[in-house]
Amino acid sequence: MSRPLAVGVVGAGGIAHPHADAWHALGAQITIYSADAAAPALAERYGGTAVYSMAELIASCEVVDVCTPTFVHDEIVLAAAAAGKHVVCEKPLARTHRQAVEMIEACENAGRQLYPGQVVRFFPEYAAAKRAVDSGRIGQPAILRFSRRGAAPLQPWFSDVGASGGILLDQMIHDLDYARWVAGDVERVYAQITGGDGKPTTAYVVLTHESGALSHVTGGWGHPNTVFRTTFSLAGSTGLIEHDSIRNPPLAWDLADSGSAGGTLLPSMDFAESPFLTELREFAAAFSGGPAPRVSAADGLAALDIGLAALESARTGRAVSPKEIAR
Repeated sequence: MSRPLAVGVVGAGGIAHPHADAWHALGAQITIYSADAAAPALAERYGGTAVYSMAELIASCEVVDVCTPTFVHDEIVLAAAAAGKHVVCEKPLARTHRQAVEMIEACENAGRQLYPGQVVRFFPEYAAAKRAVDSGRIGQPAILRFSRRGAAPLQPWFSDVGASGGILLDQMIHDLDYARWVAGDVERVYAQITGGDGKPTTAYVVLTHESGALSHVTGGWGHPNTVFRTTFSLAGSTGLIEHDSIRNPPLAWDLADSGSAGGTLLPSMDFAESPFLTELREFAAAFSGGPAPRVSAADGLAALDIGLAALESARTGRAVSPKEIAR
């Protein structure tokens, strides 16, 4: 019988919950550290152990799972790599191209694996659509449309573009990554943002892929009761695939104790296997010598560069190539 994988989760905010829950389901030995006082409660909920320093966490584990604000991803990943640990890092991989490259190189030089939390690749509807495209069901992808809207995050760092990259880099990077996964590398990015400064925010991005396909991506951060909703439409030379998370939910329930009707930042995952569980299972298998997961550190860097190009386009009003970001 193999021993449990020892995982150190850094951070105890919203995204740490599905990660800790998934590691618990996988039978991992979980250690949790957070710079605030939230680690003990998270550890108690998911069967882990709270520690009170990064040094303690790194010493306790084989895998460091980074669930912190974006602006500290790089320092944590570099420390983990220096200690010879494998790494899972929530999206976006880093706030800048240079930081992400340093993180990837540090893990490679240490002989350790690094995987970004581009979890939309693991959602059943998105994964099924990708398989259908790969099998030729819609022919050559031509026009792709994506939307993602939910309540604006309450933590101030999300709205600080310098810290998080704002809606383009934090929220929309999910669909920017998925668009590249389906239609290939991106040649040009054009973006606009409206709202912000405490008002609902909407952003729009057009990707021109090297294949000739076009992706239209819309993101929104709304009022606190905004219902989380995602859609996609993948049109090809011979067919069309569409999905709307509200029109076509996998399963739904109506129970007296099912919670408030307020807005959320994450979609419902009550019945289907959590995509975080699917994701972390693939990563854990790779750490143990199994096949490579469906997302790589290079994919995380490519998605980051597309998001950074969108930020630059929104700032300047011109189309920007991701290659400019990588210079």
